[in-house]
Amino acid sequence: MRHLIDFGDLTRREWDELYARAGKIMDDPGSYIDACRGKVMASLFYEPSTRTNFSFQTAMLRLGGTVFGFADPSSSSVAKGETLKDTVKMVSGYADVIVMRTPWEGAAKAASLYSHVPVVNAGDGGHMHPTQTTADLTTITRLLGKVDHLSVGLCGDLKNGRTVHSLIKALAKFEDIRFFLISPRELAVPEYVRAFMQENGMPFTEVTGLEAVIPQLDVLYMTRIQRERFVDPLEYERNKGVYVLTRRKLERAKDKMLVMHPLPRVDEIAVDVDDDHRAVYFEQARYGMFARMSLLADLANQPRLDRTPAVEIGTKPVCRNPRCITRTQPYLPPLVKKNGGVDCCAFCDAALT
Repeated sequence: MRHLIDFGDLTRREWDELYARAGKIMDDPGSYIDACRGKVMASLFYEPSTRTNFSFQTAMLRLGGTVFGFADPSSSSVAKGETLKDTVKMVSGYADVIVMRTPWEGAAKAASLYSHVPVVNAGDGGHMHPTQTTADLTTITRLLGKVDHLSVGLCGDLKNGRTVHSLIKALAKFEDIRFFLISPRELAVPEYVRAFMQENGMPFTEVTGLEAVIPQLDVLYMTRIQRERFVDPLEYERNKGVYVLTRRKLERAKDKMLVMHPLPRVDEIAVDVDDDHRAVYFEQARYGMFARMSLLADLANQPRLDRTPAVEIGTKPVCRNPRCITRTQPYLPPLVKKNGGVDCCAFCDAALT
């Protein structure tokens, strides 16, 4: 059973095939109107979403499939205390593919252990967001004609930015990518991401200012400072509004540089940037729909499992990350993997120290 939990699960060849199919859909959408005819997508959104939720629903409908699910867990049996395992076992009996977003890091990985159908991670806390990465890479490839040999600036909350973490993992599959990681020191990329970059020979420069590096960039990927990811509201207040992209700052940028953003934005991109030809974040959202159509056309047509493999029953969480799914679902097995030679939780990637 193939799932999409982390973009790192895909090989470069698989990505190239996914993009090729997305390109065909963009060029001739009518040829895919029956690609998922008779298939059903379950949409399990445990936290708010506009673009990702609507994008997936529209993608499935455009492929001829149907959708059910919830966008508010309080309207489901989750409010009665149903476990993630039981929800997934039940829903995978009705659907051909499950798309889920949760505030718990590693939840999609956990769901994949119990599902009879493919599970797609539509965002798990501040951890990963692989389908946003398919939107990002589709945008870059479509507009620049390539992904290799680019200078990429990632700006904002790089600590909690799941879109950033997924994009970095994806770009490891491409050649000669140079990174500029632009953030306040307290919102720098997590150590497991830094270790991944070092282990994969991905050159990066960490800076706290945007203006000094903007002339060097082919892609500027802005992110918002995410209020919902901060445990300490004072820390959020210290960091909000620290980066604001304006038309004046863009004067020093390359004429063909792409300004991207996973959206929603708050105040990190001034409204007057929207009319600049380099601002592609609304196009990026549309490209994301085509990328998700390509993904669903593959996953929703996989044969379902009659039985899922037996899973060890955990007795207590071994991960200390308070946002890890194992903290709320203690029956999960104590899975461990290596990141940069360090033992890490296989659900959320936090170091087990």
